[in-house]
This record gives sequence, structure tokens and C-alpha cells, in this order.
Amino acid sequence: MTYSFLDPEVLGRLGAIPLESRQPMLGNVAGRHRSPNRGSSVEFAEYRKYVQGDDTRRLDWKAYARSDRYYIKEFEADTNLLAHILLDTSGSMAFADKGISKIEFARKIAASLSYLAVDQGDAAGLSCISTKLQLEIPPRRRASHLQTIFKTLAETEPKGETGLVEGLHSIAEKVPRRGLIVILSDLFCDPDAFSDALQHLKYRKHDVVVFHLMDPQEIDFEFERPHRFVDLEDNSTIVAEPVLIADEYREIVQEFLTDIRRRCHDANVDYRLVRTTENYESVLSTFLLDRLPKKGSR
Repeated sequence: MTYSFLDPEVLGRLGAIPLESRQPMLGNVAGRHRSPNRGSSVEFAEYRKYVQGDDTRRLDWKAYARSDRYYIKEFEADTNLLAHILLDTSGSMAFADKGISKIEFARKIAASLSYLAVDQGDAAGLSCISTKLQLEIPPRRRASHLQTIFKTLAETEPKGETGLVEGLHSIAEKVPRRGLIVILSDLFCDPDAFSDALQHLKYRKHDVVVFHLMDPQEIDFEFERPHRFVDLEDNSTIVAEPVLIADEYREIVQEFLTDIRRRCHDANVDYRLVRTTENYESVLSTFLLDRLPKKGSR
């Protein structure tokens, strides 16, 4: 079955760039990602002083010859990554003006990241959040599992008011093992409550990424004649003359974006503002490249 949000050529190009976590992961199988657990592995991590009870086979005799002291070699165990894709499916995600709809852009990112994770031997799962956390597909490593994710993405339609904050808190409580949490949303929610949800996820030691999806019209507000504006979440309407409110609207939106960016930065969350007119392949390649370990950092 083919899906409009999947492009094999794009996936082939993106597949040359590994999906990396910015922090150590925990897993049950060997993988490419650092683990917080120490042990005997391929990659050297650091020395520490020998203490009684340590395995003497890990003593570094060269270090002893130089310093006349006993040191143990520690290594970083590699492990697998669990990618949890959290998709906002509230009504506002249906908006489209200058670009494709926010939900369609989100489908492209969600499907691509799921494919890339599974293709490199990691696990991917999907959760859809509208008024509440409505659907959960647990992360799996099997290639056949991708069809479940893709089918769900194709069938999911945005509706209702946002329950993003409550959904994020639910995920933080339900996901027992640290993983990569990818949030795809327009973030039309209370900034204070959203900030608390991010802190909850970070407290659980997750690596959190926010793709803040916005149609350019929602930022630039370039309407030229009176419009009836409809709230896509509660269907309320208001008639306004754009020329009279445009400057104030843009100022408020910029304050909102600046506030969200600051809150993500303060929580050590990877924040990415994305306009739906952007090329999604460029958005993802930049994201993947930015997360590659810098030389000497691993």
C-alpha cells in the first residue's frame, strides 16, 4: 500500500544520516546509542580508581606502571533507542492556507522518523493526542510494525479541542524507559502548563524534541479584507478587519513563539519552529545532522 506522506527517494537520502539520541539510552538489545550503564564494551569511556571487589581483569596495568596506582577501565555500552512519536490531532492541526495542512506536514515527519528508526534497528511507536491521549502504538523494532503506524497516520483526522498537555503527562507516566520523545504540534495550549509537561518528561530522563508546526499565515497574518475567522477546535467564530489588528496580532504571536522557545531551552528540549511551506526533507536532514555527535564528544 502506498501513502502520500511517504517518498521512497527522500527516505533513501535521509537513511544515510543516522537518527541519534542526545543522551544515553537504555535498551534490551545491542544498538548504536550510548547507555548510562558502564561495563565491558568496545568503546572506552574513562578511568576510575580500583575499589575492593572490582573485576581485576579490567585493571589497566599500563596505568599502574606509570602511576603505581590501580585503575579500572570503564566502557560505554551501546544500546537501542525507543522513538515515541506524539502527534497532536486536535482540530487546529487541520489548518492550511499557504502550505499543506499542519496535520499533513506532521504525517510526513512522523512517518519518516518512524521508518528511519526501524530501518537502523531501533524501535518506533506512535501516540495520537486530541482532547486526550486517544491512541497508543507501543514502539517495536519489526519492519512489519511500520505498516500499523502508517495506516494509523493515514486514517487519523484532526478534530476537537487540544488535550496536548494532559497527553504529555500521561506519556511521562506510562513510558517506563528513557527514550526519544518527538512532539508534533502547533502548541496552541497554555504555555505554563506545557512547560510543566516538558519538565515532567525531562524528569523521566527522556530526550525530547518539539517540532512546532505553523502555517505562515498564522505568523505573518497577511489577510487583506474582512474575514470570518473560525476556531477549528470549538467552532466559535469572529468577524474582524485584518488591517486594524494585524500589527497587534503579529506582536502577540512573536511573543508567544519567543516564550515557547525559551521554555524549551530552559528544559533542555530540542525546539524547532517549522513553517508548513518548508521542504520537509530539509527540515529532517537538518534535524538529523544537528544531532550527530561532534568529534571527540563520544
